[in-house]
Amino acid sequence: MKKGWVKFVIGIIGAMDEEVAKLKESMTEVTITSKASMDFYQGKLKGKDVTVVKSGIGKVNAGICAQILVEVFAADCIINTGIAGSLNAHINIGDLVFSTDAVQHDMDAAVFGYEVGQIPRMDVKAFPADKELLALAQECSKDMDMSTFAGRVTTGDQFIASKEKKDWIVQNFGGYCTEMEGGAIAQVAYLNHVPFLIIRAISDKADDSAHMDYSQFEAKAIEHSVLLLTRMIEKM
Repeated sequence: MKKGWVKFVIGIIGAMDEEVAKLKESMTEVTITSKASMDFYQGKLKGKDVTVVKSGIGKVNAGICAQILVEVFAADCIINTGIAGSLNAHINIGDLVFSTDAVQHDMDAAVFGYEVGQIPRMDVKAFPADKELLALAQECSKDMDMSTFAGRVTTGDQFIASKEKKDWIVQNFGGYCTEMEGGAIAQVAYLNHVPFLIIRAISDKADDSAHMDYSQFEAKAIEHSVLLLTRMIEKM
């Protein structure tokens, strides 16, 4: 982290209203600015300068949102909060996953000699998360009544709801969870030299039961990720 936590602008992205609504409710001194059909909420949260925004679902929305956060709102770091499907038998619904890195599982230029997941002509396959933000997340989660894991987040423009696809992602990427925005945010952060962290609460098992799990556990999963993120901001 270049600047420490003093006078630090924290950019927070959630894909859906539900993922950022409680954060917005807790903010003070709020100013709302619309860019690219997204509403960016600037203000204070736990006394810290934040910009909170709903990006919309999918990699394109997430990438546009992250670039605006950096370029227009001068975010010094980006935290992506939300829900995901588990790729690991030990990671259960309601648990939290913190990104060590992020990769886009639906990128495939293997015919040109690239590894599956590697974006052509980029020097990395997986974008590394910020170690300081990761350490802070782990510290803040110690006394929370939930299990937390640090590992790879896999991203694609697909809701994973079959065991076959889940197994393919695990085999090729060794991911801990799968979702639809984090890898794009990670790519933007990497290109702009801005630290990032993805915090994902597990809402389903990313298999044949995913569509049933998701609707039942979405709200609880979001509650966990928002609680953890609020604690992090408090300590920053």
